[in-house]
Amino acid sequence: MAETEKIEVRDVTRIERIGAHSHIRGLGLDDVLEARLVSQGMVGQKDARRAAGVVVQMVREGKIAGRCILLAGEPSTGKTAIAVGMAQALGTETPFTSMSGSEIYSLEMSKTEALSQALRKSIGVRIKEETEIIEGEVVEIQIERPASGTGQKVGKVTLKTTEMETNYDLGNKIIECFMKEKIQAGDVITIDKASGKVNKLGRSFTRARDYDATGAQTRFVQCPEGELQKRKEVVHTVTLHEIDVINSRTHGFLALFSGDTGEIKQEVRDQINNKVLEWREEGKAEINPGVLFIDEVHMLDIECFSFLNRALESDMAPVVVMATNRGITRIRGTNYRSPHGIPIDLLDRMIIIRTVPYSEKEVKEILKIRCEEEDCIMHPDALTILTRIATDTSLRYAIQLITTANLVCRRRKATEVNTEDVKKVYSLFLDENRSSKILKEYQDDYMFSEITEEVERDPSAGGGAKRRVEGGGGDAQPMEH
Repeated sequence: MAETEKIEVRDVTRIERIGAHSHIRGLGLDDVLEARLVSQGMVGQKDARRAAGVVVQMVREGKIAGRCILLAGEPSTGKTAIAVGMAQALGTETPFTSMSGSEIYSLEMSKTEALSQALRKSIGVRIKEETEIIEGEVVEIQIERPASGTGQKVGKVTLKTTEMETNYDLGNKIIECFMKEKIQAGDVITIDKASGKVNKLGRSFTRARDYDATGAQTRFVQCPEGELQKRKEVVHTVTLHEIDVINSRTHGFLALFSGDTGEIKQEVRDQINNKVLEWREEGKAEINPGVLFIDEVHMLDIECFSFLNRALESDMAPVVVMATNRGITRIRGTNYRSPHGIPIDLLDRMIIIRTVPYSEKEVKEILKIRCEEEDCIMHPDALTILTRIATDTSLRYAIQLITTANLVCRRRKATEVNTEDVKKVYSLFLDENRSSKILKEYQDDYMFSEITEEVERDPSAGGGAKRRVEGGGGDAQPMEH
């Protein structure tokens, strides 16, 4: 008897790529904004998460705009993870724009324009409008096509609710919409009378037994109640940047898809601001300030910081969250040093959230969550060794060893990663410390190894301190022991 072939069915819509922070579902806070130890993919950092929860609450209320928050801490302490958690906690209704500090350096537009666009992308406008719709379950649909293949199509549809049933004649445009949406008897649909748009809500529960098998994306809904024709309030959520682009040129809506927005004049933005404020006064629209997250904020220069000082004071400004892992360093574009590489006057406008290094127990918990996310079954002893590697080297390096160890494990046709697999990948892939050590040992064998560090004694520091002399005629910087 022939061996039965295994048929693997993969739902394409469900396949998602696993990213560095794809395991994070929220900030892991309870109703009173107290941080749980392990929740929604977040581990540790209780104070920072609690502070981020207060910021999320502030954004949800939407009353305060233009606040600036700085996430400051050492590398691999979860700054970006907290920002991702904030985005997940806010949901899809609140605009959340994420960018890196180096993204603004472009040849196509100025730095201030790139920042302006990022700020405008982070402000949502909820526009309300009333529309007449026909909502019901399709009982019967008839579409007659001409025998010649050309000419007008003629159609009729019977729609019903729990209380009434009506026949409608269909025009050519509606017939096209019906064919595009693949409408058939048993579907629950809505037809917008003004635009002629047909929307398929799902299949009726009464038709649930029509087929023995249905796709995962098939939704079953109740048959609508009451009248067929209803007045419905529709809320459209758009960002200020989308309104800017549409109004900035003749075919502005096409630029939304291509991404080629170019520079937008300030006059256009001022007119849009006035119009949106007018709509708000009339009750047609609500302004929904979101969040702009700028990672690696020390990469911005003094011009950008000056622009942000002014932009944050506007009443049409979002809540800006910044993240940096720098200590006291030079402000880009100047010779002055300041905390986090941010000017003192901007730091004065910020509230700072500090992230602290993870404990060994917390690192182990993070690695366990990442193993679950990457579908990797790991032996407890292997997890202990991986935790030790993470504390000795870095958390990012240990996380990257999970997938590689899993591949080595699968190569020997095993299902569980053991200590030997972890040791094997640890010897195959170097971390930053071991790589630096090899470079120092074999420096002469590499190209361009003649770049050496000039060190001179600082006579004013009692002979013990050293000063590093930077190349290119820069100012001398003290060097720590």
